[in-house]
Amino acid sequence: MLDPFGRAVSYLRVSVTDRCNYRCNYCMAEDMSFLPRRELLTLEELERISRVFIGLGVRKLRITGGEPLVRRDIMSLFRSLGARLGQGLDELTLTTNGALLQRYAQQLFAVGVRRVNVSLDTLDEQRFRELTRLGDYRQVIAGIEAAAAAGLKVKINTVALKGVNDHEFDRLLAWCGERGFDLTFIESMPMGDIGQLRDDHFMSLDQVKQRLRQNWTLNPSSLSTGGPSRYQHVAETGQQLGFITPYSHNFCESCNRVRLTCTGVLYLCLGQDDAVDLRAPLRDGASDEELKTLILDAIARKPRGHDFDHTRLADGAQVVRFMNTTGG
Repeated sequence: MLDPFGRAVSYLRVSVTDRCNYRCNYCMAEDMSFLPRRELLTLEELERISRVFIGLGVRKLRITGGEPLVRRDIMSLFRSLGARLGQGLDELTLTTNGALLQRYAQQLFAVGVRRVNVSLDTLDEQRFRELTRLGDYRQVIAGIEAAAAAGLKVKINTVALKGVNDHEFDRLLAWCGERGFDLTFIESMPMGDIGQLRDDHFMSLDQVKQRLRQNWTLNPSSLSTGGPSRYQHVAETGQQLGFITPYSHNFCESCNRVRLTCTGVLYLCLGQDDAVDLRAPLRDGASDEELKTLILDAIARKPRGHDFDHTRLADGAQVVRFMNTTGG
């Protein structure tokens, strides 16, 4: 699948639910309304669309949410998709808040998952509770430990938040290094009305990198995991340190990704609203070939990139839909 700019689309992020057991204050409003269950694709429908994408050249699938592990019977989807590994699919992975990893880690490894990204923005238990509103820090740490014990490669994702966790960056890097985890910092994204101004806490990752270089040796890395992270190698620990920079360094020139929401909407760009509905034709009896045609027509209009602008953060959300609706 080639888009209008010659980029091969080989990576599909699949949201299986908009629901989450947390209410992280940079991600969603405290009083969230979630979709009626009838609007969500069934697990069988999610598997079918994923299979069609694999037939079109998608080599990597990332399961997201909301929090994907809260979806009932989610392991049946992982088993179905895991059976595609080595048959067109190279990698099956997920992004999670870690709360349910202790329950599912061994099962995930058994069906072919080898890497997980876990969102963790602080190592302070009280601050974790404040950021997530509902989160249990010790439960997440136990989940991370269970994932590592099961053989899963763990990468920690941390949103950089000025005045919130910016004093913890060295500690987070050391903590991950001691455990053999890679770490990726992410700039806060302007999606959904969260009821507060994002510019109060926005922090460019150029600043993060500058701070870290005072205590760590960061060297350019050739690592690519197929996503938007640009990596540095940390000489002192041997780990990979990633930076996802939707504002300060637009990563769109190499974009190979599209997103499928839990309602069957295919978004061609994280920061644009152009999309195509796959649920209606799917439920109207479309064949796989008809679905392929719809997908290819959509890829043919994938935009060059998003236009996030950190100078407009005080204006509120630049994309109306919440991140948990789009797919993490």
